[in-house]
Amino acid sequence: MTNTLDKIRNIYFLGIGGIGMSALARYFNANGYQVAGYDRNETELVMELEREGIQIHTDDNADFIAADFKNPNYTLVVYTPAIPETMTELVFFRKNGFQIMKRAQVLGEITRSQRGICISGTHGKTTTCTLTAHILNQSQVGCSAFLGGISKNFDKNILINTQNDLVVVEADEYDHSFLTLTPYMAVITATDADHLDIYKTEDEYRKAFEDFSALVRPGGTLIVKSGLPIKPRTKQNVRVLTYSIDEGDFHAENIRMGNGEIVFDFIHPTGKICDIKLGVPVYINIENGIAAMALALLNGASYNEIRAAMASYRGVKRRFEFHEKSEKLTIIDDYAHHPMELKASIKSIRGIYPGKKITGIFMPHLFSRTRDLADSFAESLSDLDEALLLPIYPAREEPIPGVTSEWLASKVNAPIVKVLTKEELPGYLNSRKDSIEVVATLGAGDVDLLIPEIKEALK
Repeated sequence: MTNTLDKIRNIYFLGIGGIGMSALARYFNANGYQVAGYDRNETELVMELEREGIQIHTDDNADFIAADFKNPNYTLVVYTPAIPETMTELVFFRKNGFQIMKRAQVLGEITRSQRGICISGTHGKTTTCTLTAHILNQSQVGCSAFLGGISKNFDKNILINTQNDLVVVEADEYDHSFLTLTPYMAVITATDADHLDIYKTEDEYRKAFEDFSALVRPGGTLIVKSGLPIKPRTKQNVRVLTYSIDEGDFHAENIRMGNGEIVFDFIHPTGKICDIKLGVPVYINIENGIAAMALALLNGASYNEIRAAMASYRGVKRRFEFHEKSEKLTIIDDYAHHPMELKASIKSIRGIYPGKKITGIFMPHLFSRTRDLADSFAESLSDLDEALLLPIYPAREEPIPGVTSEWLASKVNAPIVKVLTKEELPGYLNSRKDSIEVVATLGAGDVDLLIPEIKEALK
């Protein structure tokens, strides 16, 4: 551990139930620290943490903080940007002189003391990160990992490996978080504008990725998707390599699709690995897989290990996850919450189910994102046969006047476009079940919680 964490015995997490925060909590819990925290919702993930011995409460009340965690000399407090500054417990910790760090700063400390493989990008980073960790974990190399989703191979969002100092990290650009990292290797998957509530302009957003590229330590490696509109700024002796589906230092050739399978040859600077079979046969996973295999190869995984791990990969929960797969009905859940992710997801569904009617149930995420990217969202949603929009999931935001799902729907040019409440959705689906073939729940909010009702409605 680094000096910052040397004298710390206890770590308290504000917002412990988030994907990123829970991974850190598990990491420190496994490394012998006392861990506790607060989260407003008692989710399944929060209950899992409690079963692992972590104390958690769901009321924002400093009286519920255990006595062991009230000594500022031995307790580090970790919080996410989603926690408001007015939160009672955060105010208590600030008032009493505790050392307080954002989650990203703690990850930064870890990447300074270990060899961080940091994967960034507007989209694709969670799958690429999880694939990379899976390949390395299935090889003789091994790694630790902080994942932005629940791996279906590991059934968790973290890997802990004490055999080496490699750690795979999802590098989140929200709130400039990834600029706290010190990568040994880094990937930039995409720079399509997002989080304009933070960055204000597309140029500022792209500049953040250029700043991220400058953080790769000397002697390290930066892998960038070909054609991105950025100019990497790297330190001395940093290799810059490129990748994509069809061009770059790492790419695919001889792509074969059919019978629910995708197979291709992986081309790298010194040769190729033939017959890579995707365990999750979605077209976009060719590109995600190329980046992951590049990282694994550069860190010593063998051809056979890479080929076997790609085939055994089972995906990430809420990333193109199948919930029903029969001749009459398919239900897919996907976290797609950016227009380019939506477009890629719908394209993948069309590729797997050509000629079938596709019904998308989309929950927009954030008022600001909906406002800033409305035309692009509308263009992507227009690729559906039936676009059903749910109310905007606010997350950390207050409503913006005029920015509603009805307003977004007015821009969509699909054959059928409707705005429904969560309560109205099951009845609507039931009334049309004879015409529904493929259903996709889409978005980063809680649309996935509706899947049991959707299944019941379409029986």
